[in-house]
Amino acid sequence: QLQASGGGLVQAGGSLRLSCAASGRPFSDYAMGWSRQAPGKERELVAVISRGGTVKLYADSVKGRFTISRDNVKNTMYLRMSGLKPEDTAVYYCAAAQTVSGAVVRDTVGYEYWGQGTQVTVSS
Repeated sequence: QLQASGGGLVQAGGSLRLSCAASGRPFSDYAMGWSRQAPGKERELVAVISRGGTVKLYADSVKGRFTISRDNVKNTMYLRMSGLKPEDTAVYYCAAAQTVSGAVVRDTVGYEYWGQGTQVTVSS
């Protein structure tokens, strides 16, 4: 089970930190990712991280502004978002994919488990 939290309303240029708490299965067995979906748009994968946290990849739209991380002791993944823009407004979802160590999953179809989403709204 994945539980995303930390969303909210923020002004452009502001920051938020999203959290994704995992339970029920060994967290370190899963590569993780954050995706988002804005109204009328397809779900977009914005950041992914490998099981041990050594490999991280970002969508071009968030590179340099978002930072993905994970704590395998706390069974939690994070997304630090700074320099937020109105176009970042979306529901953000966390996801998990069981894979080999060091691998990341770069497509939403590769994820087996999804959290319920947390709304991020950036005002201009």
